[in-house]
Amino acid sequence: MEHYNMNLTLKVWRQKNAQDKGGFETYQVKDISSEMSFLEMFDVLNEQLINEGKEPITFDHDCREGICGACSMHINGQAHGPWAQTTTCQLHMRAYKDGDTIVVEPWRAKAFPVIKDLMVDRRAFDRIIQAGGYISVDTGNAQDANNLPINKDKADESFAAAACIGCGACVASCKNSSAMLFLSAKVAHLALLPQGEPERMSRVTNMVDQMDKEGFGSCTNTEACEAECPKGISVQNIRRLNSEYIRSVFSGDDK
Repeated sequence: MEHYNMNLTLKVWRQKNAQDKGGFETYQVKDISSEMSFLEMFDVLNEQLINEGKEPITFDHDCREGICGACSMHINGQAHGPWAQTTTCQLHMRAYKDGDTIVVEPWRAKAFPVIKDLMVDRRAFDRIIQAGGYISVDTGNAQDANNLPINKDKADESFAAAACIGCGACVASCKNSSAMLFLSAKVAHLALLPQGEPERMSRVTNMVDQMDKEGFGSCTNTEACEAECPKGISVQNIRRLNSEYIRSVFSGDDK
């Protein structure tokens, strides 16, 4: 793979806090290696700003390995950028060429207020998990895995749903700012396993109620969420969520 350097124009959203109007500022970065990650490129830009006596750009990051879900940038109109099933931190600059202009914004959603610049407050997801995304367990040693026989197909489906990293790209890419893909993944991966059975009925209604309280929009099945999800979470989980919700409500055991 050919290595090359490039000069880029960056249009970055700057905003002091949730109350500030905010706006785009334009920066030039030079000699960016094609082997850098997108966040490493931002590190270079921030070093440049600090050396110029200016305030660096605030952005969220942690593991930089595509695992934690912290990185959250809307890049040229796409959540996490142009590469399919790739987080911002795993996007590399070889996706761009010399002279490109890149527009970078934070997630846009009422439930994700801007903290500063490109960092948003995603604690709404935490509160949804607190409402029901857990299982009951006894203290003491864990049971041997073979004591709980699980159908292979269900185990695979649960594993695929559990791959959700809670980054919020589904919300950012949805025209309604819906969190249904995130919520459905969290409900599905527990509903498919026997460990999730004790709270199965109350879990789905409590989590849906909390999602509505947080101000997320409704799902209208455009499937932009799956298309932009860096982990490829399937919208089939939304079908399962709806099924679980109906079952819970009609069972009368939803609280």
